Amino acid sequence: MADIDGRVEEVDAFGLVLPLPYRLAAIWVFGIWLWGLNLYGLNRVQINALQTIRYHSSSAEHVAVFRFATVLTAPLTASLLLFWLFTHGGNAQLVEAYEALANLTLIALLVLIFFVPQRWLWPARLWPDSGRSRLLSTFKRISIGGIAKTEDGKFGDILLADALTSYARPLSELYIVFSMMLLKRPTTGKIDRSSSVMVPILLAVPFMIRFRQCMTDGQTANALKYATAFPAIALSTFMRAKDPLLGHEMLHMLWILAATTNALYSFYWDVARDWDLTLFSHKRQSIDYPYGLRRVRCFNDPRRYYAMICLDLLLRFAWAFKLSPHLEHYYDFEGGIFLLEVMEVLRRFLWVFFRVETEWVRTKHSDEIIIGDMGVKLDQAN
Repeated sequence: MADIDGRVEEVDAFGLVLPLPYRLAAIWVFGIWLWGLNLYGLNRVQINALQTIRYHSSSAEHVAVFRFATVLTAPLTASLLLFWLFTHGGNAQLVEAYEALANLTLIALLVLIFFVPQRWLWPARLWPDSGRSRLLSTFKRISIGGIAKTEDGKFGDILLADALTSYARPLSELYIVFSMMLLKRPTTGKIDRSSSVMVPILLAVPFMIRFRQCMTDGQTANALKYATAFPAIALSTFMRAKDPLLGHEMLHMLWILAATTNALYSFYWDVARDWDLTLFSHKRQSIDYPYGLRRVRCFNDPRRYYAMICLDLLLRFAWAFKLSPHLEHYYDFEGGIFLLEVMEVLRRFLWVFFRVETEWVRTKHSDEIIIGDMGVKLDQAN
């Protein structure tokens, strides 16, 4: 990172116990566990999530995902326990001395997930062959904003690209960690997030990917949702300058407006377009379904939908504000940043249940849906 400065600051207690390399490794592995839970939970309500993404498996795929998550969790846990043993539970000098263990663990897990050829992995039954290959091929395609045809798994590309927007902050922190490694700065010490160029760009990349997908697919209203993230990130970056052109007060007002717009538009799109709920339409009151929902639902208890709507609104605002680099100094400890990252990953995990359920209803129950039940769409929701 070209603009890492020479500030020397004490590391908070959370950072000593769980340094950034371990947090990043944990949040990637956590995401794999949650995907397995998505598959398992959807299967329990008779929704074949793999069918919606055009992936055919002869076995229970959630079992394969859980195995994959387990073989990644085992070395991560062992390494972390050793780290705590060697550092006496968070001694500052020892934490810095044993940073290599944390760094190697992060690198090893990323290599295992994304780079090691399948034929080199042993024992083979613990590593999902076709599932991992599908994941990597999808990553390659969406990394440049590509999107598959519907029959080739377009919905899977959309799910993965949307998931990456929830990992925007961890992705930018990967850059920070590897930059500190190259500059021989201790990654287990105080994390310097002072980059005014690369970190904002990396925060924006996942939204650029989805924006390009939507434009390629002719979904301008959906693309606008992702575009609303760019002003918030840019304005936040400008606010870090000592003497910004518009002044800090004006930039702060514009930033609040941009962040609020992003949160509210994203929330509206989740409810009205991604989940096809009628809460924001004139059809929200009907004798055929609970208030604001829809007639055809796979989750019988309406409270699940209402709870998700409330959580989504709350966490959308939290994440919109957390995307802003200039707010780092408001967080007194690394645990606050990590907590918001975990909360956003959990929000995405819950979002997937309702997004896949909606896609299942659209494809499998279209004959049961009365025309107009779900309102007139600005674009196709996916």
